[in-house]
Amino acid sequence: MEEQVSTQSLLSTAKYNMIIGLVLCWGFLVNWLMVTFMNPMAVLEVVNGWIVLILYSVSSSLGYYLFVTYNTPRMSFIGYNLVVLPLGFVLSLALYDVAPTLLFFALGIAFFLTLLMMLFGYLFPSFFQKIYSVLAVALLGVVIIELFQTFVLGVPQEWIEWVVIGVFCGYIGYDWGVANQVEKTLDNAIDSAAMLYMDIIILFIRIVKIIAQIAGKKSSS
Repeated sequence: MEEQVSTQSLLSTAKYNMIIGLVLCWGFLVNWLMVTFMNPMAVLEVVNGWIVLILYSVSSSLGYYLFVTYNTPRMSFIGYNLVVLPLGFVLSLALYDVAPTLLFFALGIAFFLTLLMMLFGYLFPSFFQKIYSVLAVALLGVVIIELFQTFVLGVPQEWIEWVVIGVFCGYIGYDWGVANQVEKTLDNAIDSAAMLYMDIIILFIRIVKIIAQIAGKKSSS
């Protein structure tokens, strides 16, 4: 997220961080409701998977564009919600039929890693700025490799999950470092929360997949 200079009034550090937390909690609440009350498999039985993929891509891309481009809290929050909804559907798919014990274990790991990387991002923001280009290249490479594994080889390999976890740990540190350097405005608070939300949800989904895979191997052996 790039710094956005605006005429908005500046917030205190406490209020700025509180708004980031509240916006994050809103996204997590929406996702919890989706996971709790929506059956993703039933949706896929009614709606073609390619249509779901197109809707996911359009909604998340438009949402990202809105909160990155517009320097108004209202548009940023609309964009944020357009990202929250499709990622919530992906989350509901990832958590479908996952045992509660594994889910809480993954949640604990994701929470710990998030706090740790936010601490590092606060203490060493320059380090994460230096590795941002490495993270971007690594993420692009992971996407290409994962698409190849899925659509050509037919079976994604486990090691890719570990790489994604490492990349998004880095993104959490970077985005939190940026959040503490930009102007403390309402719009920047929403934008920062949106970036962190994406990092945390993707990190959590990958941790769930890794833990489910490990548990499946142990049960089959």
